Amino acid sequence: MHSVLLPLLRAPAAAVLLGALATAPFQCARDPDPEKAMEEPAEDALYELAEQFREKGDKEARITTLRFLVTRYPSSRFAERARRELAELGIASP
Repeated sequence: MHSVLLPLLRAPAAAVLLGALATAPFQCARDPDPEKAMEEPAEDALYELAEQFREKGDKEARITTLRFLVTRYPSSRFAERARRELAELGIASP
């Protein structure tokens, strides 16, 4: 009995696998729309956090956050801005 059922179960499984593989490239073909992002990138959040520290007058926390941003995300859009702000504060960039 098992010898009869096994080939019958393989065909649907193979069809599902083949269908999934055939449509996979179309599911991820587009770049995501940044306006519909559910989360902000870490470097954006870090820069925002540094700004909040600036507004609260917490200079040490701001410097630490800006230095971490430059170290961890050196080519991000906020890295150059963070380097400039550190220089204005008289702090060497990492």
